[in-house]
Amino acid sequence: MSEIDIRITGRAGRITLQRPKALNALTYDMIRAIEAALDVWCDDDRVALVVIDAAGDKAFCAGGDIADLYRTGMAGDFAFGQQFWRDEYRLNAKLAEYPKPVVSFMQGFTMGGGVGIGCHASHRVVGETSQIAMPECGIGLVPDVGGSLLLAQAPGHLGAWLGLTASRMGPGQAIAAGFADYFLPEGDWSEVIAQLETTGDLAHLVTAPTPPDDFSEIIAEVDTHFAKTTLPDLLTSLRKSDSDFAAKTLKSMSRNSPLAMACALATQQHLHDKSTIREALGLEYHFTFRAMQHGDFLEGIRAAIIDKDRNPHWRHRLDDVPPDAIQTMLAPLGKDRLY
Repeated sequence: MSEIDIRITGRAGRITLQRPKALNALTYDMIRAIEAALDVWCDDDRVALVVIDAAGDKAFCAGGDIADLYRTGMAGDFAFGQQFWRDEYRLNAKLAEYPKPVVSFMQGFTMGGGVGIGCHASHRVVGETSQIAMPECGIGLVPDVGGSLLLAQAPGHLGAWLGLTASRMGPGQAIAAGFADYFLPEGDWSEVIAQLETTGDLAHLVTAPTPPDDFSEIIAEVDTHFAKTTLPDLLTSLRKSDSDFAAKTLKSMSRNSPLAMACALATQQHLHDKSTIREALGLEYHFTFRAMQHGDFLEGIRAAIIDKDRNPHWRHRLDDVPPDAIQTMLAPLGKDRLY
């Protein structure tokens, strides 16, 4: 089985991720293949819409395949990672701006790079197993692949909370937060996809009653604490509270890269409802361009994926991220800018 199946079926351009044992993690070759297909189908009158799905029941796509990024970065080659992210972000923008409908079906885990493939589609479907998250701060990155824009557009200050805690959203929460549009029981997906392939008509895409979200139980505390614009102020606010929410949030944040969280929070402050996907990706690239050499990315991958000791040695302590470190990571890139 190849790692991705790209074809035209009836009226639909079809993209199926086929690495279920690897939770359909995106490789560089998969990213380039998806972009090439979108470029061809854009002007192909046979293709009325694009459908993206994935094999297996555990994950739509749990992120990018970062083994090569780690290997090259540890060898001192930062150019490969910079090009990987540049090309991936170009694909994310292309999906968000695509002139034909794109329908994604996101079962199981959709995280990181999977959000970049599935959650910029024009019509985003989740089911009963869907779990969507942006866990980048845990490996020394900021929420990227355009996810920073989705987070910034979430109601209230939910986006900052989701990005800094890597909290997973079930189907109802994903719809409420703006990461998905439709809830359909996963047993119905094959039939709906077949109808889309046969007719190219989005009228076949209808939502079932959506599972309730439980943001209502935490939204007041989220908005109280995550309205803070800097990491020190946010930490102070949480520490002054004796609520279970504050304690759980501090525990989640304590695992993550302090530098990444400080930069993620600064990114959220910069973006707003009128920001574009390209503005968000460009700002994310300021960070990821420097993430291997000046950030915590390689250490985060070592602790989570390579040695799996879950004991990363971050560059800064939680309460000691210098403002100039944030400014350095998010500074404009000049000739190396994404857009």
